[in-house]
Amino acid sequence: MQIEKQEIYNLKGDKMFPGMGKMNPKQMQGLMKQFGIKSEEINATKVVFELADGGKLVIENPNVTVMNAQGQKIYSVVGEAKEEKTLNEEDLKMVSEQTGASKEDAIKALEESNGGIAEAIMKLKKE
Repeated sequence: MQIEKQEIYNLKGDKMFPGMGKMNPKQMQGLMKQFGIKSEEINATKVVFELADGGKLVIENPNVTVMNAQGQKIYSVVGEAKEEKTLNEEDLKMVSEQTGASKEDAIKALEESNGGIAEAIMKLKKE
């Protein structure tokens, strides 16, 4: 069997597994088993990460794997992520009060300004 050489990098650009080459999933599972790591696929339809700033990171139809290594569970989520901003009630109230706009118009202005309060207020005052 011939293995193609393919390097794997982390987000910092450092090599994660130098010299290991391209490995098919069965080879990877065999290697993980040798290290005492068990893995299984999870049939998930959506994964949502709630962010500290109140937004959400949503991944529809992800590939999710849970690995159990020495009693620790590690979840791997792969898929196309979309960021959703959550509108704050206080922001809506402020925009509505400052401009006299309806709640619906304030929501629309805040969404169009990506949650920017000052920009939403200026936008509504121009209309």
